[in-house]
Amino acid sequence: MPIDDPVALSLSGERLTAIYRIRAADEGAALLRAQDICLEQTVEFPAALIPSELIRAQIVGSVDALTAAGSGAWDVRIRYPVEAAGAELTQLVNLLFGNVALQPGVRLMDFSLPDGMLAGFRGPRFGITGLRGLLAVHDRPLLCTALKPMGLSAQALAALAYELALGGIDLIKDDHGLTDQPFCPVDERIGRCAEAVERANRETGRRCLYLPNVTAPAGEIARRARAAKAAGAGGLLFCPGLAGLDAMRALADDAGLAMPILGHPAFIGGLALSPDAGLSHKVLYGRLHRLAGADAAIFPHHGGRFAYSEAECRDILAGCTDAMGELAPIFPVPAGGMQLGRVRELRAFYGRDCILLIGGDLHAGDEGLIARARRFVALAGSD
Repeated sequence: MPIDDPVALSLSGERLTAIYRIRAADEGAALLRAQDICLEQTVEFPAALIPSELIRAQIVGSVDALTAAGSGAWDVRIRYPVEAAGAELTQLVNLLFGNVALQPGVRLMDFSLPDGMLAGFRGPRFGITGLRGLLAVHDRPLLCTALKPMGLSAQALAALAYELALGGIDLIKDDHGLTDQPFCPVDERIGRCAEAVERANRETGRRCLYLPNVTAPAGEIARRARAAKAAGAGGLLFCPGLAGLDAMRALADDAGLAMPILGHPAFIGGLALSPDAGLSHKVLYGRLHRLAGADAAIFPHHGGRFAYSEAECRDILAGCTDAMGELAPIFPVPAGGMQLGRVRELRAFYGRDCILLIGGDLHAGDEGLIARARRFVALAGSD
């Protein structure tokens, strides 16, 4: 039965673009899959039963191009009305890859938003230029490490933070597994570690930042972030896969916080593992992190203990730094079992504008943590 809608649909005609890689037997089958995606991601309604030609013309996605992408694979460019995303990051992600994420053989490779739509997202508050300015480090990659292992007391972690800051590390983050645990309560840890880093800064004259993990239950995120700022922390670690991309965006948009955010890939990594499903590395670690306000994105560099390839890492670098309207480029943060012996290789691969994250290897050897950190600084600054 036709639906009587007294309000005539009248949209702007402006569209955003998504590129999907789909598996299909031939071009005809690929086109049918693409047309199904156009429906699934918008009206989620049988085409023959759409009650209005205005909806069909203005709401349903449209196939803009279809090209072969190797054996059994096709890249399809689909255009969606900007109004279908509203003004919300949550709905934008839903529009790009909501229901279709449930289907095999579909991968979101990239997307682009018109400038007017991009202007609705603040994006990174600092980005590469702003974070360098906070640290007054402009001539080498920034250096990061994590406080670990889990099981140490707040006092013991603070002692590590102090030595790492004395050694010249730029960013000292909580390990992502540190939250509010009985052996290391969150408020005590944040207070002790922030004080330890500030004490080291006074002694060295440098500006090291401590980034506590504020990933938490929904109602607790803002409190922990504000507690971190009040305690003197210099930034925040956040896991958008655990607590939500839009929760990270809310932290980044909060002018009362105004703290740099380092995004951690816990739980989201599986979205990029299959070449035939999920999200491309560029989208996951680059595009979405920037829209959600991260100033840097951690990911596994190839050759570590995770299985990313050189090509996938270059894809991430592009997503972090390619032009996205007025959104600032962000730091790629290659990690995952990196060692001091690979610092020059990492710098050659990513260039100067990256953050090098080394954790456990700083604790290896007999030279001591401070000396090991200073060697990290020396390696990162040498050509």
